[in-house]
Amino acid sequence: MSTTTLRGSCRCGAVTYEVDDAFSAAFYCHCSRCRRATGSAFKATGSIPFERIRLTNGQGNLLIYGDPTDTHDVLCATCGSLLYSFIAENGNGHVTLGTLIDPPSVKPSFHMFVGSKAPWYE
Repeated sequence: MSTTTLRGSCRCGAVTYEVDDAFSAAFYCHCSRCRRATGSAFKATGSIPFERIRLTNGQGNLLIYGDPTDTHDVLCATCGSLLYSFIAENGNGHVTLGTLIDPPSVKPSFHMFVGSKAPWYE
């Protein structure tokens, strides 16, 4: 059985990537790190082994926030879009679902870190 490939991009289009439509989970993360990175109440995330995310354009335009050998975020240096994160504890990538051009086959099905959700979000 073949896996569909999804395309993703930052807001300005300087960085593009592909990811296999094989997310093990999709969820809304309410941790303070994701809230601050997105400027929103939560980050809609798809979890997948990091090696299944492939940069297709814009290598020189990437901004790595955090230790590149540990957990870190990958952003566009021009527009600041958070594309995905690397989670060192399990080797997964957390794709920011809002950066996908093509719709994934999964939908977020649960909320994480609700104990630290924004107090203004219901």
